[in-house]
Amino acid sequence: MVTDVYVPHNRWDLLDVRAPVDPTISVVVAHYEQHAQLARVLAALRAQTTPPAEVIVADDGSATAPVCPGTKVLTQPDRGFRAAAARNMGARAARGEVLVFLDADTVPGPDFLAALTQRVARCPDVLAVGRREHRDLSALHPGADPSTAPALPAPAWLVEGYRASGNLLHTDGRGFRYVISAVLACRASLFTDLGGFDERFTGYGGEDWDLAYRAWNSGAVLVHESDALAWHDGPSWEGRTNPDDLDAQTARLAALIPEPGTRGAPLPASVPDVLVDLAPGADVIRTVHSLLRQDFRDLRVCLPHHADDQTRALYAGTADGTAWSPDQRRRARAHLLVNSPLPPGALTRAMRTLVDDDLARVVITAGGAPGAVLSSTRATGRVRRWAGLMPADQVRSSFGTGALDVGSGPAPRDTLDGFFHNGWGG
Repeated sequence: MVTDVYVPHNRWDLLDVRAPVDPTISVVVAHYEQHAQLARVLAALRAQTTPPAEVIVADDGSATAPVCPGTKVLTQPDRGFRAAAARNMGARAARGEVLVFLDADTVPGPDFLAALTQRVARCPDVLAVGRREHRDLSALHPGADPSTAPALPAPAWLVEGYRASGNLLHTDGRGFRYVISAVLACRASLFTDLGGFDERFTGYGGEDWDLAYRAWNSGAVLVHESDALAWHDGPSWEGRTNPDDLDAQTARLAALIPEPGTRGAPLPASVPDVLVDLAPGADVIRTVHSLLRQDFRDLRVCLPHHADDQTRALYAGTADGTAWSPDQRRRARAHLLVNSPLPPGALTRAMRTLVDDDLARVVITAGGAPGAVLSSTRATGRVRRWAGLMPADQVRSSFGTGALDVGSGPAPRDTLDGFFHNGWGG
């Protein structure tokens, strides 16, 4: 049994964890050639104080598939490291209300499932990450206590991230970097809404950050459940991974996650940070030119369907003539609907207000006249998931609306030449 409790913003602290909740839990264990390690994980799952309804081993093409009596084992062909696809395979077969993802080298403590799922079971927006410590478990027998094994250092950046953010309570749009798939839980409904892990991620790393980014960007509530303890067998991957592999992971993330600190530079061609559409009646050329003059560069403009051939030729390769794809809508942090030309710094100011204050939208005016509306993908995603349970306006109001006046525009010009040289377009 789960409940549907709404909390604003990222306020997981408002969830009352005292009331009993007993969700059905499916555990998906990602595995590849880790038979001895898997035996420890399965023994630990059998000893949980809150037992799972099912355990699914998602095997990424081991030469010999694991044999686990009483446990469902699914396997996919060995086509290299495909953890994202393996986890999706396991999730598709799961029947529980709550999904928990574990790696085959990560042994959960006895209260792990109870602690990790307590807020997930109460709020459908929660994406929870447990606490992972590192031990040398090579000599540990299945069922033995991992805390007795030799300790290894934990990644300092991860520990500090949880500490500084109050276990992600005070996180922001970069908090997805502290979510790791080795100790992860969410509602099956949230996982489906997000489309699961992105199977374009192959090779080591990045698919968990990508899932967590899309979750945050769709209105998820991120929480670090510090009492949900599991032990990873061996040191962290950072100390064992080839720098070239880490660079490849960074490049993959930059291509698909437009958050500025992750992307490093504006790359709006395929996955822009801001999707821009023109409102009916907007002056197409003057408005588009003003957008191309923005100092916020990671945007992409969609030309209205009524734009003539001359206008389309003018912006060929610069503006789009087709509708935004679902992937673009899921990944862009915001959508801008523009009524009239905007000054060069308008979008930077509006995005700062929208993101820093975690708002649903920012209404932009120019000398009091309608200029544009900047809408948060994060709020839009939560509105979508709560449809039928809560009015859309009520969800948006829980995020709030900001207002920004960018000042009066340039004096009207009779010609485009005058606008280009003297207006916001030039």
